[in-house]
Parts: sequence; C-alpha cells; structure tokens
Amino acid sequence: MFKRQMLVALGGACALVLASAAGAAAQTQTAPPFEGAPASPPGSLTDANPTAVTRDNSSGSRLNRRTAEERRAERLRRRPGQEEEKPPAAPTPEENKLAAQALLSAAGVSCQVTEATLLGVTAEQHSTYEAVCAGAPGFLAVGSTPPQTFNCLELAGQAETSRLRDPAADVGQQCTLPINLDPVPVLSTYARAAGIACTVDRGSAIGKSTAGNIIYEIGCADSDGYWLEQKADGWSPTPCWDLAIQQETCRYSTAAETKGAWSTVLAGTDAAACDVQQARRVGRDAQGLTVYEVKCGAGDGYFARVGTTFTAQRVHPCAEAATIAGGCTLTAAAPATAPAEN
Repeated sequence: MFKRQMLVALGGACALVLASAAGAAAQTQTAPPFEGAPASPPGSLTDANPTAVTRDNSSGSRLNRRTAEERRAERLRRRPGQEEEKPPAAPTPEENKLAAQALLSAAGVSCQVTEATLLGVTAEQHSTYEAVCAGAPGFLAVGSTPPQTFNCLELAGQAETSRLRDPAADVGQQCTLPINLDPVPVLSTYARAAGIACTVDRGSAIGKSTAGNIIYEIGCADSDGYWLEQKADGWSPTPCWDLAIQQETCRYSTAAETKGAWSTVLAGTDAAACDVQQARRVGRDAQGLTVYEVKCGAGDGYFARVGTTFTAQRVHPCAEAATIAGGCTLTAAAPATAPAEN
C-alpha cells in the first residue's frame, strides 16, 4: 500500500515537474513582438502560435536592416565627392554690369552702363540683360552671336502704340528697372541738346524716320511739344504746330497748346496780334528760312519767314505779298487799288 501511494505521489510530482518545464519552455519560445509593433489582441493567432511572433520578429529584423542601409546611404551621400551638385551662385551686380557692357560695346551701342540685371536666358540659352545707361535710354542686351540690343524707350513706345490699338495686345519683353521706365530725364537731356527751352513732362519713342533714325516725342508743361530726331549732325526738332500743318498728331500736346504756339512764333512782329485760324507751309526762301502763310481771325493774313528757333524773322501782309510764292491762298486777296484820276 505504502509503495503504491509513494509511486502515485512520485508520479504526481513528476507530472508537476513536467508541466512546469513545459510552461517554462512555452514562455521561452513565446518572444515579445519587435519594438513598436502593436500588441496582439487576446485570443489571436499570435497568442496561440509562437511561429506568428517569430514571423513578426523576422519582419522587424528586415525593417531594422533597411533602416540601417538607408542611414548608411545617407552617410555616403554626405562624404566629400559624393554630395549632390549645388546650383551655381547667382552673378554679382558687378558681374552683370560688366557682362552687359561687353555685349553693348560689341554691338556698337554707345552706353556707359551704370547698372545691369540678368533677366534670364532665351530658348537658345543666350543670357539676356537689362542695362541702365548714363544720360541715355536703357537697353536689353542678348548674348547671341552677334549680340542683339533693344532700346528701352523704343520698346515702350511700340508697346504704347500697340495698346492704343488693342489694350490686350501682347507687347513682348519690356524693360523693368525703375530708371528705365521714366523717359523724362533722358528726353529732357535730348531737348536741351536740341535747343528746346521747355519743361519736359512726358515723352516716348514713336517710330523711325525714313533715314532709320528713332523719333522721340516730348510733351512740354503748359506749352506745345516737339518731335526730336537724332541725325548724324545733331538733333532735329519739329514743333507740334508745324506737324499739325502736315496732318500729324502729337500725343502729348493739346489743340489749345498747338494753336497758342503761334503767339510765340509771331511775337515781336507786325503779326503779333494775329489769332491764327489756319496755316500752311509754303516752302523755304533763299536764306533757308521756312515760309508759312497764316490766316487770322480778323480776316487778314500774313506770310511769315521762320528761323531755326521757330520764331518769325520777317512777316509780310497778304495784301502786299502777291509776288511771294504766288500770293496768299488762305486769305482773299485785297481788291486792287484803282489809279487816282488826274
């Protein structure tokens, strides 16, 4: 009896030991998931199947290995010679100035560059600069072969003309530097060189003459304006009152200013009181003076010989000018005086 009980007891003890060992083995095989993995809900396959946890551990090892490889690649990229190329540094203002000066000089443009900016490149990869010129209009300069240059005032004048025809017109590349957007300082210099004594308040390039010279129009404060053409021998001004006779229109002079200019032209002559209603250009006389006929509001008229300063040097009443250029045509000729009877 005792032996049987002892065997049963020993058997129970062995069973407990085996059960404890099995439990310990199970705890040893069941590893926790990799750091950061979500906990498995109770009753899931992860709780009952250590293989699932092992698979997760394997996946975690791959993730950790991939992260290490990425870190290694990043360190390699930071090694000298392995770094990504940085974009070239932007040119300095002085470099832009020198480059623009070189292009304008190569193109034969007389310009002392005081400031320049790099606008970008053309489709052909030619650098394009905008330059400010001392005492002259600015320019766009394209680094093609040969260089191409564009007068800022001429570009702005073309744009103004295009927009007058169509406000939505595409006017192309324009100058943008503030000093190049204000034509008054440059055109004031041109007016003084042309001998024009007026306060320039507006102006633009309006086209080219038949000789290919740029023509600028200037507006004068409270007085008639001018067209200026730079010829080989200097500036040639034409007043708007003269252009009106030629059926040309000045943008920056009013009709009243143009009509009122005649009082300055005829000042100091016998025709000073003439309220000019109509005028025509007759031609030039032997002394190089331009001859005009004017019709006055009172019904009389004159021939006026006008010099380069646009003031009359001599005037002749139409009643006495029958032999000048065929006589007056705007004013009715005075009836011939009958000879006195003896």
